[in-house]
Amino acid sequence: MKFVIITGLSGAGKTLAMRVFEDHGYFCVDNLPPALIPTFIELCRQSIKKINKIALVIDIRGGGFFDKLFESLNELSKAGHNYEILFLEASDEVLIKRYKESRRRHPLAFEGRIVEGIKSEREKMAKLREVADHIIDTSLTTPAELKEEIVIRFIEQEKEDPFLINIVSFGFKQGIPLDADLVFDVRFLPNPYYIDELRPYTGEDQEVKEFVMKWPESQQFLDKLIDMIQYLIPYYIREGKTQLIIGIGCTGGRHRSVALADEMAVRLKIDRCRVIIDHRDIDKDIERS
Repeated sequence: MKFVIITGLSGAGKTLAMRVFEDHGYFCVDNLPPALIPTFIELCRQSIKKINKIALVIDIRGGGFFDKLFESLNELSKAGHNYEILFLEASDEVLIKRYKESRRRHPLAFEGRIVEGIKSEREKMAKLREVADHIIDTSLTTPAELKEEIVIRFIEQEKEDPFLINIVSFGFKQGIPLDADLVFDVRFLPNPYYIDELRPYTGEDQEVKEFVMKWPESQQFLDKLIDMIQYLIPYYIREGKTQLIIGIGCTGGRHRSVALADEMAVRLKIDRCRVIIDHRDIDKDIERS
């Protein structure tokens, strides 16, 4: 079981860190009382759907519960559970600025003085910082850079799930897929709908595929599209993205978009990527496509 404890100073980026782990398949829990950690780990081990990657955010918000953290960690070690501690911090100036911008109250600033809250928190977290496996100072780090750092330290060391590319063919008259990252309109291509013998078929049938792909503009479009996707994928992965949804749309979603989506899936070969196809509107009413 891969088990990471995310901790550190308030305002240093723990929420963002948790989201990065969550995007890479970790089961994440925020602000779990430390005394419950051993019980929680056992529940995960015994779950029907095996949970083998866990990230917990544990910090000073737990109040009196936080003092039980080291007892829980000792109990985990005795039970043979391995874990890593990621400690995030930043300078006082940066933390104060972040709290000013967010207009939130520091959990230890009981009388409203942020600087006093930060000082108190540093003192309470000092012992945990000493035993941390990873310490990241986010003072001069952008959110994108923090994501990349976490991926390098934790995610790339694992046998990672492949990056998922989902190619969705659709009809514009049915609406653009709401979850699409990229959408391409192929209604500029000759339409098999106007060929009587092709109209009953779909883009999955060989006759329609051959008709759609015989045009030079079809070939050029796919060549340019695939070249762009192959260029973009490494940067998406570096940014922490785990899935790309590409919409290919024609009028009805039965002919041109289907044929092009299938052909794109055949041609698109990228290391550590898995391509799946969804012909969303292929079974809708047979009208213009």
